[in-house]
Amino acid sequence: MSQPVDDDRKPVDLAALGATLLAATEEDHAGGRAAKTVLHEPGLRATVIALRAGHELAEHDAPPAATLYVHTGQVQLRSDGREQALTVGQLIAIPHERHSLFADTDAVVVLTVRYE
Repeated sequence: MSQPVDDDRKPVDLAALGATLLAATEEDHAGGRAAKTVLHEPGLRATVIALRAGHELAEHDAPPAATLYVHTGQVQLRSDGREQALTVGQLIAIPHERHSLFADTDAVVVLTVRYE
C-alpha cells in the first residue's frame, strides 16, 4: 500500500515550470535567464534554470558536488578551456572547477547541488 504524499512534497512539472521560466526570460530585466529552486532539503538543492539562446550563466565556482540535467534545448558546459555540448535528456557531473553555462538554443536545465 502506498503512503500519502506530504503536502510539501509535490512532484514538479518540469514542462510547465520550464515554459513559465522561459517566458519570464523575455522580460527586459531578466537578462535572458530565470530560475526557481524546486527542492531545498538539508544538504540538497534542485533548481530549474531557463536560458534563452545566446545567453549564459557567467563563470562561477563549483559546489562540492552537483549535476546538470538538460530538460530541453542544447547548452555548452564550459570549464578550463573545454566545452561539453549537452542536449535533451543528458546528465553530467559539474566539474570541480570554475565553469559557465552557455545556451546554444532556448534551454531548460535542472541543477542539483549537494552542499554541507
